[in-house]
Amino acid sequence: TTKAFLPTMLEINHGHIVTVASSLGLFSTAGVEDYCASKFGVVGFHESLSHELKAAEKDGIKTTLVCPYLVDTGMFRGCRIRKEIEPFLPPLKPDYCVKQAMKAILTDQPMICTPRLMYIVTFMKSILPFEAVVCMYRFLGADKCMYPFIAQRKQATNNNEAKNGI
Repeated sequence: TTKAFLPTMLEINHGHIVTVASSLGLFSTAGVEDYCASKFGVVGFHESLSHELKAAEKDGIKTTLVCPYLVDTGMFRGCRIRKEIEPFLPPLKPDYCVKQAMKAILTDQPMICTPRLMYIVTFMKSILPFEAVVCMYRFLGADKCMYPFIAQRKQATNNNEAKNGI
Protein backbone atom coordinates (compact mmCIF):
# COMPACT_ATOMS: atom_id res chain seq x y z
CA THR A 1 0.00 0.00 0.00
CA THR A 2 2.82 2.38 0.87
CA LYS A 3 4.56 1.64 -2.46
CA ALA A 4 1.33 2.45 -4.28
CA PHE A 5 0.60 5.78 -2.58
CA LEU A 6 3.95 7.15 -1.37
CA PRO A 7 5.26 8.36 -4.76
CA THR A 8 2.29 10.72 -5.21
CA MET A 9 2.49 11.79 -1.57
CA LEU A 10 6.16 12.66 -2.09
CA GLU A 11 5.36 14.54 -5.28
CA ILE A 12 2.74 16.76 -3.63
CA ASN A 13 4.28 16.67 -0.13
CA HIS A 14 0.95 15.75 1.38
CA GLY A 15 -0.61 12.68 2.98
CA HIS A 16 -0.73 10.56 6.08
CA ILE A 17 0.74 7.09 6.52
CA VAL A 18 -0.80 5.05 9.32
CA THR A 19 0.95 1.88 10.42
CA VAL A 20 -0.98 -0.53 12.63
CA ALA A 21 1.32 -2.70 14.69
CA SER A 22 0.87 -3.92 18.27
CA SER A 23 2.33 -3.35 21.70
CA LEU A 24 4.13 -6.63 20.93
CA GLY A 25 6.06 -4.71 18.30
CA LEU A 26 7.58 -2.62 21.11
CA PHE A 27 8.20 -5.37 23.65
CA SER A 28 7.80 -9.11 23.40
CA THR A 29 6.64 -12.11 25.35
CA ALA A 30 7.23 -15.85 25.25
CA GLY A 31 5.39 -18.21 22.97
CA VAL A 32 4.55 -15.90 20.07
CA GLU A 33 7.99 -15.19 18.65
CA ASP A 34 6.75 -15.20 15.05
CA TYR A 35 4.01 -12.66 15.83
CA CYS A 36 6.40 -10.44 17.81
CA ALA A 37 9.00 -10.59 15.02
CA SER A 38 6.45 -9.49 12.43
CA LYS A 39 5.26 -6.61 14.62
CA PHE A 40 8.85 -5.54 15.41
CA GLY A 41 9.38 -5.50 11.63
CA VAL A 42 6.31 -3.31 11.14
CA VAL A 43 7.54 -0.88 13.81
CA GLY A 44 11.01 -0.82 12.22
CA PHE A 45 9.53 -0.16 8.78
CA HIS A 46 7.43 2.68 10.17
CA GLU A 47 10.32 4.28 12.06
CA SER A 48 12.65 4.04 9.07
CA LEU A 49 10.06 5.52 6.72
CA SER A 50 9.34 8.33 9.20
CA HIS A 51 13.06 9.14 9.41
CA GLU A 52 13.32 9.06 5.62
CA LEU A 53 10.45 11.55 5.26
CA LYS A 54 12.02 13.85 7.87
CA ALA A 55 15.43 13.65 6.15
CA ALA A 56 13.79 14.49 2.81
CA GLU A 57 12.06 17.43 4.53
CA LYS A 58 8.64 16.17 3.48
CA ASP A 59 6.86 17.83 6.39
CA GLY A 60 3.49 17.62 4.62
CA ILE A 61 3.46 13.84 4.96
CA LYS A 62 2.42 12.80 8.45
CA THR A 63 2.97 9.39 10.01
CA THR A 64 1.19 7.66 12.88
CA LEU A 65 2.18 4.37 14.47
CA VAL A 66 -0.69 2.55 16.23
CA CYS A 67 0.31 0.08 18.95
CA PRO A 68 -2.65 -1.33 20.86
CA TYR A 69 -2.46 -3.79 23.72
CA LEU A 70 -4.51 -6.99 23.48
CA VAL A 71 -7.64 -6.27 21.42
CA ASP A 72 -10.72 -8.39 22.14
CA THR A 73 -11.11 -9.88 18.66
CA GLY A 74 -10.68 -13.51 19.66
CA MET A 75 -7.31 -13.77 17.93
CA PHE A 76 -5.49 -14.36 21.23
CA ARG A 77 -8.43 -15.75 23.20
CA GLY A 78 -7.10 -17.33 26.36
CA CYS A 79 -4.19 -14.92 26.83
CA ARG A 80 -3.97 -14.17 30.54
CA ILE A 81 -1.83 -11.86 32.62
CA ARG A 82 -1.63 -12.10 36.41
CA LYS A 83 -5.20 -12.26 37.77
CA GLU A 84 -4.61 -9.37 40.21
CA ILE A 85 -3.44 -7.16 37.32
CA GLU A 86 -6.09 -8.25 34.79
CA PRO A 87 -8.79 -5.78 36.02
CA PHE A 88 -6.38 -2.92 35.27
CA LEU A 89 -5.43 -4.28 31.83
CA PRO A 90 -8.45 -6.00 30.33
CA PRO A 91 -8.56 -6.79 26.60
CA LEU A 92 -9.51 -3.66 24.67
CA LYS A 93 -12.73 -3.29 22.73
CA PRO A 94 -12.08 -2.89 18.98
CA ASP A 95 -14.21 0.27 18.69
CA TYR A 96 -12.22 1.91 21.51
CA CYS A 97 -8.96 1.13 19.68
CA VAL A 98 -10.34 2.59 16.46
CA LYS A 99 -11.45 5.78 18.26
CA GLN A 100 -8.03 6.18 19.87
CA ALA A 101 -6.28 5.60 16.54
CA MET A 102 -8.55 8.08 14.76
CA LYS A 103 -7.94 10.70 17.45
CA ALA A 104 -4.18 10.21 17.02
CA ILE A 105 -4.42 10.47 13.23
CA LEU A 106 -6.60 13.59 13.31
CA THR A 107 -4.23 15.31 15.75
CA ASP A 108 -1.08 14.21 13.86
CA GLN A 109 0.31 12.19 16.76
CA PRO A 110 3.37 10.25 15.60
CA MET A 111 2.49 7.30 17.84
CA ILE A 112 -0.40 6.00 19.92
CA CYS A 113 -0.14 3.25 22.50
CA THR A 114 -3.42 2.04 23.91
CA PRO A 115 -3.80 2.00 26.87
CA ARG A 116 -1.30 4.66 27.89
CA LEU A 117 0.26 2.23 30.38
CA MET A 118 2.01 0.64 27.38
CA TYR A 119 4.22 3.75 27.13
CA ILE A 120 5.53 3.00 30.63
CA VAL A 121 6.31 -0.63 29.79
CA THR A 122 8.12 0.49 26.62
CA PHE A 123 10.06 3.14 28.54
CA MET A 124 11.00 0.73 31.33
CA LYS A 125 12.20 -1.83 28.77
CA SER A 126 14.46 0.80 27.22
CA ILE A 127 16.16 1.86 30.48
CA LEU A 128 16.21 -1.27 32.64
CA PRO A 129 18.67 -4.13 32.31
CA PHE A 130 17.21 -7.28 30.75
CA GLU A 131 16.94 -9.17 34.06
CA ALA A 132 14.95 -6.31 35.60
CA VAL A 133 12.59 -6.42 32.62
CA VAL A 134 12.20 -10.17 33.20
CA CYS A 135 11.25 -9.43 36.82
CA MET A 136 8.73 -6.82 35.69
CA TYR A 137 7.22 -9.27 33.18
CA ARG A 138 6.98 -11.94 35.89
CA PHE A 139 5.31 -9.52 38.29
CA LEU A 140 2.70 -8.62 35.65
CA GLY A 141 2.29 -12.20 34.52
CA ALA A 142 3.32 -11.09 31.03
CA ASP A 143 6.16 -13.61 30.86
CA LYS A 144 3.78 -16.54 30.36
CA CYS A 145 0.58 -14.73 29.33
CA MET A 146 0.39 -16.57 26.02
CA TYR A 147 0.74 -20.06 27.52
CA PRO A 148 -3.03 -20.53 28.08
CA PHE A 149 -3.67 -19.32 24.52
CA ILE A 150 -1.06 -21.73 23.14
CA ALA A 151 -2.53 -24.62 25.16
CA GLN A 152 -6.03 -23.84 23.83
CA ARG A 153 -4.75 -23.74 20.25
CA LYS A 154 -2.90 -27.00 20.70
CA GLN A 155 -6.00 -28.62 22.18
CA ALA A 156 -8.17 -27.34 19.32
CA THR A 157 -5.67 -28.62 16.77
CA ASN A 158 -5.52 -32.03 18.46
CA ASN A 159 -9.32 -32.22 18.56
CA ASN A 160 -9.54 -31.39 14.85
CA GLU A 161 -6.86 -33.96 14.03
CA ALA A 162 -8.75 -36.62 15.98
CA LYS A 163 -12.04 -35.73 14.28
CA ASN A 164 -10.54 -35.73 10.81
CA GLY A 165 -8.59 -38.93 11.34
CA ILE A 166 -5.26 -37.21 10.67
